[in-house]
Amino acid sequence: MAKLRHFEILKIKHFVLFITILGFSSCKEDAKTLHRITAERIAVDRMHEESEAVKDFIKPYHDRVNQMLDSTLAYAPAEISKMDGRYNSSAGNLMADIMLLEANPIFQKRTGKPIDFALMNHGGIRATISKGNVSARTAYEVMPFENNISVVELDGKAVLQMIGYIIKSKRAHALSGIQVVLNRDESIKTIKIQGQPFDVDQHYFIATSDYLVSGGDDMVFFKNALTITDTDYKIRNAMIDYFSKVDTLAPTVDDRFYKIK
Repeated sequence: MAKLRHFEILKIKHFVLFITILGFSSCKEDAKTLHRITAERIAVDRMHEESEAVKDFIKPYHDRVNQMLDSTLAYAPAEISKMDGRYNSSAGNLMADIMLLEANPIFQKRTGKPIDFALMNHGGIRATISKGNVSARTAYEVMPFENNISVVELDGKAVLQMIGYIIKSKRAHALSGIQVVLNRDESIKTIKIQGQPFDVDQHYFIATSDYLVSGGDDMVFFKNALTITDTDYKIRNAMIDYFSKVDTLAPTVDDRFYKIK
């Protein structure tokens, strides 16, 4: 009788185990498979009403950002443009000077070496600085990109390729720390870097945009870089820092790159 009772209990346990497994199996979800992706274009136009709740929520942040962007940092007594010179321009000279001045302490601290000169492309300057107050918003208008200042080490031959590119481009690319004088036929007469005669056997450190280092604007001579140091310093931030230090912006077209008459 005990054996029978044991057998009955065993059958009940097996039955419960079977039912449990069956229950888990039935509860298991089927694998989902993506069959189709659809998209819908929702036009945002005047037909959509402004949400007052959203507007009220962002207003304090909006007002604070505008206050920071529009606070006067410096003053420009005259318009600063990239179009006011054939070989160099007031805007280009300002931009290159800023890159050289602001990035040099960072590079020197990291490497113990100074930057020799700076180069920025003409097309990278996106706006004219109008006469009047200069603010952080001005920097965003002139340099809307997220480009960092990189310092590239080039040998003398690569520097000559760079200068040849600038001459051939027929555009007032931004330069600082270097003087290039051309003959009447636009061949090179003299090159000076930091006031010293150019030495083809020497290596030079050039501050420029990381966009150009990657070959932007067809500046392929940077592919010959011996070293590249990213300063993690945005060109726009360098502009804002510079504006905060000076009272008046008065760059001019000068003799850093010109052709003798």
